[in-house]
Amino acid sequence: MILFLHAEKHSSVKESFRYAHLTCGFRKRVPGAPGRPSATKEVFITVEFELETNQKEVTAACDLSCIIKRTEKRLRKAIRTLRKAAHREQFHLQLSGMDLEVARKPPRASERRTEACGVGQSHVGNQCVSCRAGTYYDGSQERCILCPNGTFQNEEGQVTCEPCPRPDNPGTLKTPDAWNVSECGGLCQPGEYSADGFAPCQLCALGTFQPEAGRTSCFSCGGGLPTKHLGATSFQDCETRVQCSPGHFYNTTTHRCIRCPAGTYQPEFGKNNCVSCPGNTTTDFDGSTNITQCKNRRCGGELGDFTGYIESPNYPGNYPANTECTWTINPPPKRRILIVVPEIFLPIEDDCGDYLVMRKTSSSNSVTTYETCQTYERPIAFTSRSKKLWIQFKSNEGNSARGFQVPYVTYDEDYQELIEDIVRDGRLYASENHQEILKHCECGLEMALVSPASHGCGQMSWIHQGLAELDLSQLR
Repeated sequence: MILFLHAEKHSSVKESFRYAHLTCGFRKRVPGAPGRPSATKEVFITVEFELETNQKEVTAACDLSCIIKRTEKRLRKAIRTLRKAAHREQFHLQLSGMDLEVARKPPRASERRTEACGVGQSHVGNQCVSCRAGTYYDGSQERCILCPNGTFQNEEGQVTCEPCPRPDNPGTLKTPDAWNVSECGGLCQPGEYSADGFAPCQLCALGTFQPEAGRTSCFSCGGGLPTKHLGATSFQDCETRVQCSPGHFYNTTTHRCIRCPAGTYQPEFGKNNCVSCPGNTTTDFDGSTNITQCKNRRCGGELGDFTGYIESPNYPGNYPANTECTWTINPPPKRRILIVVPEIFLPIEDDCGDYLVMRKTSSSNSVTTYETCQTYERPIAFTSRSKKLWIQFKSNEGNSARGFQVPYVTYDEDYQELIEDIVRDGRLYASENHQEILKHCECGLEMALVSPASHGCGQMSWIHQGLAELDLSQLR
């Protein structure tokens, strides 16, 4: 994913992440002062980033540990920018069609007074804002100034700019506002190198290549392989004995094409390496050709007491082969389980190779609530036949499919008859309107059985004619 953060009106930080995992949740808010309305819930989002370290960046001047430290510095900088954006109420997120923004906090009396800003900061409105990368704070003008020609600045909140390498002719090195040394100009281009990565540069010799700019050496093709010309920019310029297809890499020792091992992929022809799957993902088999074949295999566990969902691993992508997931739902005393299956996608197989089952215990003889090995695109809601549920999903090594995401909620057993009357009423599934509510509810499972024209997630009208408005918090 590409993370593009706006720190102020004319400032931004752009960073590319190979893997990002978002966890969303709700928690109750502390009631406001008497007479003032307050929301009953607030959303909190946890984001886990993974930033890849490229071993091709390793040079004689900067080994692998040096590259890792540089990568960690970039990640910390992106996180700092996120925190600052959230603190300044400049952080916006769109998730599942909803526009989210940071909750506004009323300023304290001490904060309403204009205070002196910190080093490298200037006043923007009533706030102190750090000078962005590519600028520095000029005390005489009391504002942020663009870095002049021949200099750069890759950090926020600085009071000077750093000179570009070889600043003997700064007018030809760059335009103002450089935020990275690579913008200084004069870098050696791909297929070139020099002692410091800047001009004057030499072409990579025959039998070597360099795919990136600003490097101090070139990579050897290996295995005594020549290149087609001087200044080669990739391993594909090496004259291999065979050309490897996607899903394979060229072994310079045996001079043969080898299938990419499980957990890696290669989408291009003629490469000498395979790309590792990001995060906790892996491939079903060797010889993968695309990152979409990297799948998250994590699943199963004990689920929450009141609400939650189960989903096939790697959802909404296709689930992995040879997977076995087990979940348990064990509600508190005097609570029962209500489940909605919006849709489920499983491959068509004669022997039911992939299946989902819900029953009281792991024993095949225990009371079964739900079981399927087929695709169903029409939603269904039902109550558990037992007070607790053991749920299992298994896939074989054959075909795969999108799988499922199944929400559930527990409710006070005093409402058992009411809930069962509602979920058994055929009108709930007959209307296309109600099917869409069951499939695409944004407010959790409570919304699944109610009209979208009502008052939100806390208080809504049941779709069944003749039922009065009901506060769903009672079901909790």
